[in-house]
Amino acid sequence: MVTRFTRIGFILAAAGSAVGLGNIWKFPYVTGEYGGGAFVIVYLLAILFIGLTVFIAETVIGQNGQADVSTSFVNLSKSKNKNWKFAGFMVFTGLIILSFYSVVLGWILNYVFTSFVSLPTEAKVAGANFEKLISNDIGSLILYHTLIAGSVIYIVLKGIKEGIEKINLILMPLLGLILFGLLLYALTLDSFSQAISFMFSPDWSKINGDALLAALGQAFFTLSLGVGTILTYSASLSKKTNFIKTSISVAVVDTSIAIIAGLIIFSFLFEAGAPSAAGPGLVFISLPVIFSGWGLLGQVIAVSFFVALIFAGITSAVSMIEPSLRFFIERFNITRSKATLISGSTFYLLGIVALLSMSKSYGAELTFFGKNAFDLMDFMTSSIMMPLAAILTCIFLGYFVEKQKLQDAFTQHVPLAVFNFWYFLIKFIVPIAIIILLLNKLGVIQ
Repeated sequence: MVTRFTRIGFILAAAGSAVGLGNIWKFPYVTGEYGGGAFVIVYLLAILFIGLTVFIAETVIGQNGQADVSTSFVNLSKSKNKNWKFAGFMVFTGLIILSFYSVVLGWILNYVFTSFVSLPTEAKVAGANFEKLISNDIGSLILYHTLIAGSVIYIVLKGIKEGIEKINLILMPLLGLILFGLLLYALTLDSFSQAISFMFSPDWSKINGDALLAALGQAFFTLSLGVGTILTYSASLSKKTNFIKTSISVAVVDTSIAIIAGLIIFSFLFEAGAPSAAGPGLVFISLPVIFSGWGLLGQVIAVSFFVALIFAGITSAVSMIEPSLRFFIERFNITRSKATLISGSTFYLLGIVALLSMSKSYGAELTFFGKNAFDLMDFMTSSIMMPLAAILTCIFLGYFVEKQKLQDAFTQHVPLAVFNFWYFLIKFIVPIAIIILLLNKLGVIQ
């Protein structure tokens, strides 16, 4: 008997997958780099027309395929073409991402603990502390990576209902509660109105080709597209469930949390007189220094903030391993425990390689094609594997699945005009947009 998500369980699990470090860490600093309001508008349009379109596409394949990624593609294709099984490569994309994602969560776990003790008072000190952590403190990094990996493995061993659904039913509301508390505090700051103005008053002079591609990339990657997660989760969704409504719900939750995180972080930055374009060092360098200036309250806020990041990260991490588990279970007829052992040990060991590659002791030996293993894994997945998987998904539904079958699935829940608009996007507009993103990532076009 196949274990299925409840509708709310699916929404929270899919939202948990989508809501991760990209929302709370990356979205604010990318928004800051591209001037705020105008970037937010472009990002929202990209979510609406690109991200949501592909999200619905993956949901359609999973809900109608009712199997692992490879088998779902075959089941839905015209004449059940077995060559589409190779689209299943995307399940390994999530596994590779999880390997270095677990390492980053380990960094954050370190900041949860250190925030209890002391926070750096100067950016120079904060930067030196972070550099020391990732380049010299190998023992601590392995410990934190092990704790994160162990937690992820324990959760997925419990299965769909008792593991993934239950942890999202717990962590997603807790994440919302922490962010709501931080937002309430941000509302008390004089800088909150400045944050509102920065995020919602567009300055179109800041928008150029790079900003458009950054918005497209952020919209695409924040919804966990191209890694098989949404497709795999949807395979555990009843065929009676309104997949359009649930997809929109996930996109709304994901986008709302990104906007709220931006308001919170920019309120904190502007209150301290810090620059909005703090870059990737925002979470590990700029914010700890700001929190230190607020005394005991700052420590409480710091701990809350980093715990929120851990919660968001764990729900995403769990989602990244599930596609490979279902693939191994169904393609090789093995138990969930054995599949978890294979996938878990793979991402754990790759994570060790990733963290060692950033160290001074082993960095040179673990550098390939001019990139250390950590950066190479990031580049391979975000710049090649994820966009390629999304392009294949669009081509598959646009040209290799019977249009009537898709139309019947859609018109159970929405008018025919909605389906026709989505079908036009998935067949023509979205694949072109993602191809442009892919070529830009590879440096073919600038």
